[in-house]
Amino acid sequence: MHDFLLAKEIIQELEQIVQKKGLNKPKSVDIEIGSITLTHDGIPEHAQEINLENLKFGLKSIAKNTILKDTLFKIKKTKGDDWKIVNIETD
Repeated sequence: MHDFLLAKEIIQELEQIVQKKGLNKPKSVDIEIGSITLTHDGIPEHAQEINLENLKFGLKSIAKNTILKDTLFKIKKTKGDDWKIVNIETD
């Protein structure tokens, strides 16, 4: 569930960037992700680490009805505790 919530946040950010910059059909997106733990109910004991495979699945699922539907998501694990979009490649 946490992975899907993060995927939704990433897709929303990407859609804003694509619209703002007037990009046409992003071919691939490079994302760096640190050690992110999220809770769905605000209780620290319920925190879970983001699973990269679940995150990829969530990104593809959410993107399928958007301009990002054919985009390849390349995720790299990095140090830190946040995520960022590193590069957007277009046709």
